[in-house]
Amino acid sequence: MTHPHYDFFVIGAGSGGVRAARIASTYGAKVGIAESAALGGTCVNLGCVPKKLLAYAADYGMGYHEAEGFGWSAGNIAHDWHRLIANKNKSIGNINNFFDKLLKDHNIDFYNGFAKFVDAHTLDIDGKKITADKILIATGGKARKLDIPGGELAWTSDDMFFLPEFPKRLLIIGGGYIAVEFAHLMHGLGAHVDLAYRSSLFLRGFDDDIRLALAEEMETQGIGVHFHCDIEKIEKTKDGLKAHMNDGRTFEVDGILAAIGRDANTDKLNLDAAGVKASQGERLEINENYKTNVGHIYALGDIANDHNLTPVAIKEGHVLADRLFGGPVMKDRRVNYDNIATAVFSHPPLATVGLTEEQAREDGYEIECYKSSFTPLKHKLSGRDEKSLMKMVVDTKTDRVIGLHMMGLDAPEIIQGFAVAMNAGATKADFDDTMPVHPTAAEEFVTMK
Repeated sequence: MTHPHYDFFVIGAGSGGVRAARIASTYGAKVGIAESAALGGTCVNLGCVPKKLLAYAADYGMGYHEAEGFGWSAGNIAHDWHRLIANKNKSIGNINNFFDKLLKDHNIDFYNGFAKFVDAHTLDIDGKKITADKILIATGGKARKLDIPGGELAWTSDDMFFLPEFPKRLLIIGGGYIAVEFAHLMHGLGAHVDLAYRSSLFLRGFDDDIRLALAEEMETQGIGVHFHCDIEKIEKTKDGLKAHMNDGRTFEVDGILAAIGRDANTDKLNLDAAGVKASQGERLEINENYKTNVGHIYALGDIANDHNLTPVAIKEGHVLADRLFGGPVMKDRRVNYDNIATAVFSHPPLATVGLTEEQAREDGYEIECYKSSFTPLKHKLSGRDEKSLMKMVVDTKTDRVIGLHMMGLDAPEIIQGFAVAMNAGATKADFDDTMPVHPTAAEEFVTMK
């Protein structure tokens, strides 16, 4: 029996996979793609996009109270969780439809099903078999679950976007992006939130000054932040759940969010049939050209790289397709992994690019650090006791700015432009010579002394 054959077949229709498929098709390759869940992957359906929409919702709630200082009378404020989720679902559905149209417009064959290897060139997609010359694995990651007694009672981040009822009391376990962001989202929408993290300070990998400043701000807002605290057991009660912690405390809550990390989504791909090797944690081992140990099978995005960011996967997908199908002129295309900016949509939000002070010292740089802590102009009238913190790390030998870190209003928007400047080799003198825009928070980066 002859099966459909492709020049390029992609497993996973997330941001990286779809970009690779689309670019390959523009070069004339016959392309197919398989996805067992909604088009767009984690970012569109269970991550970046719905998370940002909920962050806006939380910010509106805080903004109503702040408006009184500016002369507005907000009146009775009530939030409709069901309406928010319905509107979010409608917006995400529109994006799903966009991806569907994108695939059709580029003549990419879409298989709605779970693909697994039969051999190195053959895939089985819910009973349908296809073959391909080149295969890309772009299946991303999945939320890790609690491995404790009663762990099955806890939610993961996937569940949070579809909760049938809003939890008034929430315990969050974890200390990464997801834990910190959901603490803001749910607190801003009216929940009493406690966050427990097993180590001494959350957001490992961020600058220590920024991490500490955010912890203090969260506590000022009324979020319970508990470090050196981890969960050992969950019990179901008449009114909700009871969490038993390793320090003897208990929390009685309506729900528990396990935000304890993500694992590569490889376990059902039947990689052994293709001879593809996965490293510890099931991430796929790839070289600088995104090749696995099997020469015609590639991997990119969260399943293989160190960054776990949507824009990185998109860039990787584009570059891979260029290299494979763009001819000799595209063979040397590379992704620039220098100065990758990132943001945490907490409140206040964080944004960072380049090296932290700690990383710079570990890497042997001689550095000077500049810091500015201030009350944003908005909060002179809002009544909110909130600070912003901005920090710059400078290599004293070259005067280059090698790290920028910010906690404060509009930090994610502000840091993007400065990331461009850093990739262009901007020095502290360049920052000092740049005229500030006043009155803004961003001007602090060009007036630091």
